[in-house]
Amino acid sequence: MAILVVGSVALDSVATPFGKAQDALGGSATYFSTAASFFTDVRLVAVVGEDFPQAHVDFLQSRRVDLRGLQRVKGRTFRWAGEYGFDLNQAHTLDTQLNVFAQFRPQIPDAYRDSEVVFLANIDPDLQREVLLQVRAPRLVAADTMNFWIEGKREALLKTLKQVEVLIINDAETRQLAQDANLVRAARTISAWGPHTLVIKRGEYGALCYRHGAWFSAPALPMDGVLDPTGAGDCFAGGFLGYLANTLNFSDENIRRAVVMGSVMASFNVEAFSLDRLRTLAYPEIAERYGAFRRLTHFDALD
Repeated sequence: MAILVVGSVALDSVATPFGKAQDALGGSATYFSTAASFFTDVRLVAVVGEDFPQAHVDFLQSRRVDLRGLQRVKGRTFRWAGEYGFDLNQAHTLDTQLNVFAQFRPQIPDAYRDSEVVFLANIDPDLQREVLLQVRAPRLVAADTMNFWIEGKREALLKTLKQVEVLIINDAETRQLAQDANLVRAARTISAWGPHTLVIKRGEYGALCYRHGAWFSAPALPMDGVLDPTGAGDCFAGGFLGYLANTLNFSDENIRRAVVMGSVMASFNVEAFSLDRLRTLAYPEIAERYGAFRRLTHFDALD
């Protein structure tokens, strides 16, 4: 079943202790779409400028991402520049140029309005609600957000959360949104505002899922080849929701499998800059790494 994703498509310039990339393909919707495309069809709504390379369009089409919702308008594409130190959990923004993204108003094509799974990537919460007014009756709505919106548009974000079943954010954003340093209490607070499922990304420490009063914890895979963590959270969301859209099974057990699949896709993404690792990724590798996660967390019952 196809997923509708609304978010950013960008050109990123990234430096880490292990190398750099200039004007590489990036953006929340791009990472999400690429990861999700290994499991299901993806419908992308975003905006780019006249300078957006055709090669990037060709890549997304090669992943069978439906680009009828990708607007190309006069001006320059959204650009972000950042760097990481040896603590790869934290990006330091050097430059942000919104360009055409500053005037982005999502227009959902008629062919997308019946999407059963909708992902509202990291955009203005008012725009997220505008998207929901344009879709018919999705079976699952998931959203992302960030500290900028939590701080600057809190009331608008709370209105959006009332219409969201799944919220996918990191641990710092969870604490900031709930205004509580304790993750357990913070998750309960946010869940009471609307989302019945809260997925908390914790970088190299894995992910937590709070759902209907119960917790699930998934580790991060120990890795010796992390080059660039940019987009890992969006790839996590793509793997998580892509798997759910493929199965259309929203049971507690399948949500747990989806959390692990999100971690699997994030683990591949960090192995190279931009989307380079996902360009060469094959599904048998995904299945094998899912098995590695199972082995990592297996232990026997007490005698």
